[in-house]
Amino acid sequence: MAETPTSPLEATLAYAEEFHTEDEILLTARQRGAEVGAPPILPGGGAALCFLATAVNARAVVEIGTGCGVSGLWLLRGMRQDGTLTSVDVEPEHQRLARQSFAQAGFSGGRIRLITGRALDVLPRLSDGGYDLVFCDGAQQEYGDYLAEAVRLLRPGGIVVFDNALWNNRVADPAQRDPDTVAVRELGKLVRSDERLRPLMMPLGDGILAAIKLTD
Repeated sequence: MAETPTSPLEATLAYAEEFHTEDEILLTARQRGAEVGAPPILPGGGAALCFLATAVNARAVVEIGTGCGVSGLWLLRGMRQDGTLTSVDVEPEHQRLARQSFAQAGFSGGRIRLITGRALDVLPRLSDGGYDLVFCDGAQQEYGDYLAEAVRLLRPGGIVVFDNALWNNRVADPAQRDPDTVAVRELGKLVRSDERLRPLMMPLGDGILAAIKLTD
């Protein structure tokens, strides 16, 4: 059960999050993720993924962190009907469960390419400029490396998206100096300072950081 908001700001953020509802297929995928220790993106963040995939008319998307398929479902629902999702995860069991979720949602195997492995081993094998959207939800301490790969992979006008950009409300507190928090905080600085990117921070879920690639 969700906690009762204790301030107007918390109530507003809860309202924004709960504005986006999930059907039984998404809820089942979310439950699978909870059962195997693969916490998925929250509904507000998922809706943002769907929106952004639709906005860029995405045909080719890369996802770092398959989990049990929640974020992939949101992405596929926003992509073109002939689009392909390439999703990378180190856990084959998570990907097996994700494939079940995709099948239940009616997405054929031809639209989904699941690759088991470390993202930083897999991403260099993907084509420069060949993708419309890159979604990153992997190891926080690798976020800076994901950004470099994403900029290479995206076409101009494509979008890179990071989940957990506020990292449990720790990023905004400079006193928090654990390695994951520092890595996410540094990611924000990298995105803001890169003249090739136009960023947007959204306080949905645990924070969504998106950036449009303006030029190569």
